[in-house]
Amino acid sequence: MKIGFATTDGINVDEHFGRAGMFTVYEMTPSEYRFLETRQFADGMDLDIVSSRGTGQVHDDLIDAKVGKMADCKIIYLTEIGGPAAAKLVRKGIMPVKVKEPVSIKESMDRLLETYKATPPPWMKKAMNQ
Repeated sequence: MKIGFATTDGINVDEHFGRAGMFTVYEMTPSEYRFLETRQFADGMDLDIVSSRGTGQVHDDLIDAKVGKMADCKIIYLTEIGGPAAAKLVRKGIMPVKVKEPVSIKESMDRLLETYKATPPPWMKKAMNQ
């Protein structure tokens, strides 16, 4: 199962989904996880999405493109996400996980793996088996 992280530094979950210029992607199996890749959308903040806010279809198309490029992930960790973007992720079968404050990606992956090993929720079991 692939997990994405909205990040500014590749170390911490510290960015809003739309604003994120970069996501790191990890692969998790029932026994371990490993870094796969960094997906770059912009250098720094994704200004195309930020500046298109309130423009209707243009903004929606940019969000759709980002969701599409992250569609192979089953979970995406982030600090914030707008309602319409969250709905788009969910429709693609992606669980957005909002963190209250920046947290390390390693800590997030360690917790996620422990949850899976202990008592995974049904959606996580399903995602791991796909």
